[in-house]
Amino acid sequence: MINKKKRVLVDLSATIVHHGHVRLIKKAKKFGNVIIALTTDKEIKKHKGYYPELNFSNRKEILESIKYVDKVIKSNLKITNQFLKKNKIDILIRGSDYRNERFEIPVKIFSRTRNISSSKIRKKSAKIII
Repeated sequence: MINKKKRVLVDLSATIVHHGHVRLIKKAKKFGNVIIALTTDKEIKKHKGYYPELNFSNRKEILESIKYVDKVIKSNLKITNQFLKKNKIDILIRGSDYRNERFEIPVKIFSRTRNISSSKIRKKSAKIII
């Protein structure tokens, strides 16, 4: 019998890619082939009110270069059971800021990396005077 690796989804906006993202992706890799559901620029603007510093293709290129990532696909901000079925996902990996949603597949929740987020980096950068 062939041991088929699980398809593991990590959903990210990754507007500013940082070590917290890499740590979550690395944890996800232990469960199987990692697919990143990357939020589109339009969805970020719609739900967060701004266009990301790095556009979708730049964020995708960075994420694809991480050795733990097998594939990057476009997604809306909100992941649905329909999206998971369409992409044949076996496990969903998320940060602890997404605890309340329910899915038809197993979900693994990991604590966020302390003191880091794209928002914190954005705020800190805005304070720097050139």
